[in-house]
Amino acid sequence: MKIIKVKKGQILQRNGDLNSKVYQVESGLLRSYSIDSKGKEHIYMFAPEGWIITDNVSSDVPADLFIDVLEDSVVIQRDKDEIIVTDTEKLIKRIGVLQKRIIMLMSATAIERYEHFISTYPDIVQRVPQKLIASYLGITPEALSAAKGSRARK
Repeated sequence: MKIIKVKKGQILQRNGDLNSKVYQVESGLLRSYSIDSKGKEHIYMFAPEGWIITDNVSSDVPADLFIDVLEDSVVIQRDKDEIIVTDTEKLIKRIGVLQKRIIMLMSATAIERYEHFISTYPDIVQRVPQKLIASYLGITPEALSAAKGSRARK
């Protein structure tokens, strides 16, 4: 385990890296994402303060995701074999959020996805560019604007 300071724009993990790490965010904001064959980014998750972020693969399997830094941050970096029982609550929270997100992507409207995003990440809505939120929601920035407008009229 080591505490590291990372700068906005820094890439902590690339698709294909071996020995990927687990990052616990003490301050700042990270994200994980994939890039498809057309070069389009698809955000998997955000990790604000108190969250952990990692690729789900074992240490000897190439990573599927990129992890980068959206704000100057302080993180605790661990090897995957260093995960200890005290991290269980954070892991359970992460799994729950991702499970709900998958269900939402399969069946929810854009406005429902946006409302879920706000309830999941209430502290980062103003910290993340709208195009990244749209990517996370699986919609275009224009559809996000329309959803926000619809929500405001309620």
